[in-house]
Amino acid sequence: MQEILTLNRKEQKRLMVLSQIETKSLSIEKGATLLDLSQRQMWRILAGYRKEGAAALAHGNRGRKPINATEDSLKLKVVELAQSPYRGFNHQHLTEELAEEEGIHLCRATIRNILLEAGIRSPRKRRPPRHRSRRERYPREGMLLQTDGSSHDWLEGRGPKLCLIGAIDDATSTVPYAFFQEQEDSRGYMLMLREIVLTKGIPLALYHDKHSIFEVTENKEPILEEQLSGKDPITQMGRLLNELGITSISANSPRPRDGLSDCGALFKTV
Repeated sequence: MQEILTLNRKEQKRLMVLSQIETKSLSIEKGATLLDLSQRQMWRILAGYRKEGAAALAHGNRGRKPINATEDSLKLKVVELAQSPYRGFNHQHLTEELAEEEGIHLCRATIRNILLEAGIRSPRKRRPPRHRSRRERYPREGMLLQTDGSSHDWLEGRGPKLCLIGAIDDATSTVPYAFFQEQEDSRGYMLMLREIVLTKGIPLALYHDKHSIFEVTENKEPILEEQLSGKDPITQMGRLLNELGITSISANSPRPRDGLSDCGALFKTV
């Protein structure tokens, strides 16, 4: 009997994006942004999808531990070294230093995979700013939501100053949910996201500013669980987005690379 193909949430998300690319409704660049992949990775996945269909998205070794798997203790040591004495080293430089100074002989690809699993990306050189041009919207509702909180005298002096927290859909410019509360905080964004998920479904990506609600400040110490796993600290909102499989895109980050406007004034005209 033929085995039934079962895709997890991440693979289902990839299938949706690849289907849009195949119908030319979505570009490779935007698809890579939604899946938080490089364009090179996107082309590789697309090639497998065109050859084998959805079956190419399900890893054949799922649930199996590779024979040549790196020991967890060694992975932890690599992560610890990458975060302290060799902090800021790119993957190639780190691979060379670990071999010469620490006696850890692993290939660059293995080092890269270990660090990516721990949420540590290879630092890149700054590129000169490119001219910002108007980009095309994403083709389908729910692919990308832009969110922000706007503190303003919405009641025009007839009450307290309030913060409007909401999201706007990139494809349709509609507002799936927005509400007022006294201040901008994690609880507000979680309530907003809950209502959107219950009424519209789970979006593929959320575009936001670099507020500490979404990104951990540099001086925040990791909790015990993060220290033991070798992972970088993460906010409650960041953890929620990870659980839901929503790609988190920060404003002014290199990931969008297509001219997404700042979210600061999204709701000023409401």
